[in-house]
Amino acid sequence: MNFVLKGNICYSKTLQELEIKENSYLICEGGISKGVFSKIPDKYIGLPVTDYSDNIIIPGLCDLHIHAPQYTFRGLGMNLQLLDWLNTHTFVEESRYDDLDYADKAYSAFVEDLKLSAVTRASIFATLHTSATILLMEKLEKTGLITMVGKVNMDRNSSDILCEESPQKSYENTKKWIEEVIGKFKNTTPIITPRFIPTCTDELLTKLKELQKTYKLPVQSHLSESKKEIEWVKELYPDSESYGDAYNQFGLFGGKDTPTIMAHCVWSKDSEEDLLKNQDVYVAHCPQSNTNLSSGIAPIRRFLKRGIHIGLGSDVAAGCHTSIFRAMSDAIQVSKLYWRLVDQEDEPLTENEAFYLGTLGGGSFFGKVGSFDEGYEFDAIVIDDSSLATPYKSPQKLTIEDRLAKIIYFHNDNSIRGKYVRGNKII
Repeated sequence: MNFVLKGNICYSKTLQELEIKENSYLICEGGISKGVFSKIPDKYIGLPVTDYSDNIIIPGLCDLHIHAPQYTFRGLGMNLQLLDWLNTHTFVEESRYDDLDYADKAYSAFVEDLKLSAVTRASIFATLHTSATILLMEKLEKTGLITMVGKVNMDRNSSDILCEESPQKSYENTKKWIEEVIGKFKNTTPIITPRFIPTCTDELLTKLKELQKTYKLPVQSHLSESKKEIEWVKELYPDSESYGDAYNQFGLFGGKDTPTIMAHCVWSKDSEEDLLKNQDVYVAHCPQSNTNLSSGIAPIRRFLKRGIHIGLGSDVAAGCHTSIFRAMSDAIQVSKLYWRLVDQEDEPLTENEAFYLGTLGGGSFFGKVGSFDEGYEFDAIVIDDSSLATPYKSPQKLTIEDRLAKIIYFHNDNSIRGKYVRGNKII
């Protein structure tokens, strides 16, 4: 895992600052980036060099929110809103994962897509089925990707075909699953996953906190995605200040010892934003999902101004595409609508900012991930943009920054020429 890559290297230094090094050298030692140089430093002269010529090299992309079992029905039910969509499509499909033959076929397709994509890290929902969740983790482990996978918990307000029989049974199954997988894999780890507040009883949420504390695991769930959902939570917890506060009452909302991802946050109010900030919760912004289900537009500029952690999520299957490049372009576009239609003080995202969210912004949830600065884990994607709308098909002379912007809007997985995760080449 000691080598050098040569090419046009792009990565975020900060939200606004994009570092571009043309025709430069990226050093990997022991799976860690040693930095980017205009020429190879003497101490690394003997390392093997892969010359990617005029290709663009970027950090691997991070998907903070994706549902593996929903991959099979992407693009269906997009005329519905969230709660109706869950009952009509999601719960029906996820119930099929009790059948391991079905799960094997469905998860094989999902995992192969993820491997061939520009994503190197992902936080993933499975289903409530223990055996199928382990099967998914085994398949992901073989890809070399770094993933967190959650066995979903839901013991109320769910379809009869997809609801655990009791909080105790959900707890026991989840505990058994954790003990079977924790430490089993090198790249694939468990994450505590209450589906969302309405589908988890108080007793179950309390027990999930016990598991989180015992095994020191992160947490992922959904937050303030739609207005109807928020109203439902308010009915269930009338004394809570916000949806986020309902999670927080059970110790499942960030803080020093509970790293947490909450997807969506479309309708978070001031007190919930304060909680997101103070508890260091990561927001997984899923713009395509929010538009497909008519949920609304998350106020990402406002979150950024407040210093709230933000990454991007594909949210398959409410999102139709696994591409985090697509999430970047969608995030830019919906931010323009928010600026024009909702609040003209919240200026739209730029391409560089969206790129940051898809790399360093979301990557930081996994540790020192999402950059090529010295000391970061070496996740890299090599893109041959000659097949895209680039100088090869245009009389324009484009800068590397221009080409990166076009990749955000036109990328397809066929343009990937190399994919490295912790220094291991997997494509």
